[in-house]
Amino acid sequence: MASRFPTAVYRHRLARAAELADASGVDALIITPGPDLTYLIGSTAQTFERLSALVVPATGGPVLVVPRLEVASFGESAATELGLTTVPWVDGEDPYALALQHLPGNPQVAVSDSMPAGHLVPLMTATETRPLLATDILRELRMIKDDDEIAALRRAGAAIDRVHARMGEWLRPGRTEAAVAADIAAAIVAEGHTEAAFVIVGSGPNGADPHHEHSDRVITESDVVVIDIGGPVEPGYNSDSTRTYCFTEPRADVARAYAVLEEAQAAAVAAVRPGVTAESVDAAARDHLAAAGLADHFIHRTGHGIGLSVHEEPYIVAGNDVVLAPGMAFSVEPGVYFDGDWGARIEDIVVVTDDGCEPLNLRSHALTRLPTASGEDR
Repeated sequence: MASRFPTAVYRHRLARAAELADASGVDALIITPGPDLTYLIGSTAQTFERLSALVVPATGGPVLVVPRLEVASFGESAATELGLTTVPWVDGEDPYALALQHLPGNPQVAVSDSMPAGHLVPLMTATETRPLLATDILRELRMIKDDDEIAALRRAGAAIDRVHARMGEWLRPGRTEAAVAADIAAAIVAEGHTEAAFVIVGSGPNGADPHHEHSDRVITESDVVVIDIGGPVEPGYNSDSTRTYCFTEPRADVARAYAVLEEAQAAAVAAVRPGVTAESVDAAARDHLAAAGLADHFIHRTGHGIGLSVHEEPYIVAGNDVVLAPGMAFSVEPGVYFDGDWGARIEDIVVVTDDGCEPLNLRSHALTRLPTASGEDR
């Protein structure tokens, strides 16, 4: 049985979700399986072609509309302890009508952003009004992590730090990126995650692609290697950490650019505190890199929120005027990328505190030197 928070946590979240829906002029939230459903009732059920949905009215109690053959999949959630009304349905019935039956005519609903089009379109037909995104309503809840969520993120951060600490076991010249990635994925699980959500091994020129995964390229002694890894720990909160490795003394231009990147990442972390905007943290990193002539080599946002999703709000990016508040958790991950040559990124997860922030990863950011002994397997 997957672990989850105490029932009282979910009861509070459901009550707040209803309040926020009411304040937004929405008659109900309709949440299909995904991170929002996990957040609200602790369910990790999957989406299939038959509708499973949690209906959270602005007034009145929440209702689960679930195919009869999927009722058991909600047994590990908090639904029973919460006393949620469950409406099982069988093939031939209209689940969309069942989801709307206790709402006013043509209700204004908001749906989770993970709702498949195969459910959204029939729901739109049934309501005759254009649904809104529940994300816009639930962001106020999900962006501010409570103590239990922060504790889970700390565990995730410590677990991924342990994997990086073991990198010398697998990352060495003569091995392929794919072979290294397979070993890392196994270690991610061994160190306490339920799965490896992603493993990026970008060696040499592949490190210049921020979202390169891994390939059959053989790693060489002269390579700079970007390792970006993460995954969930129970009850589903994610780690995400990037470190950059080398095997020999880096070229002078690499050392200079990496030193500036270290300073930029530290400046961004130092800028995190309540009352500043998300975009100001992005600017702290970006301006430092720009002053060193590296602006064109930083090609993505400085960070993203993290929790039940690896990427969620708040996004640390230019134009985002969200004001940071205690409990917000996000990555700080500037990078520099030189097409066809090399790349580097430094990423930590931080949580906003009352007077600054708490980094959830060990802050060892120097370009890490690993042994140069060639690997025998590929």
